[in-house]
Amino acid sequence: MNEPQALAAFAAMSQETRLRVVRLLVQAGPEGMAAGAIGEALGGATTSRLSFHLTHLEHAGLIQSRREGRYIIYSAVYSALAGLVGFLLKDCCQGHPEICAPAVAALSCACDTSLTESA
Repeated sequence: MNEPQALAAFAAMSQETRLRVVRLLVQAGPEGMAAGAIGEALGGATTSRLSFHLTHLEHAGLIQSRREGRYIIYSAVYSALAGLVGFLLKDCCQGHPEICAPAVAALSCACDTSLTESA
């Protein structure tokens, strides 16, 4: 990930609703969620407001959509999120990675590592 991509991603997530959507979709896993379910989980966000936020996140490359029948399903782009974290930690602590160990440890989870390769 380069600096302009990172700036676009951070700008997209710098709004409360969009940050909540990204976190919700990360929790949902690769199956994703229908737009209506996302709206419900966010406390009944209006369709037009939610559509605006989803479009913004999709343009930033943080989420993707697919059509399943009459539903649009949104899911996190794990490779983009991993790239964003990698961008932040790329030159970690000027050759002293042990300083960044707590940050790296916080990223550990029982997730399937193939998820970071999707998208």
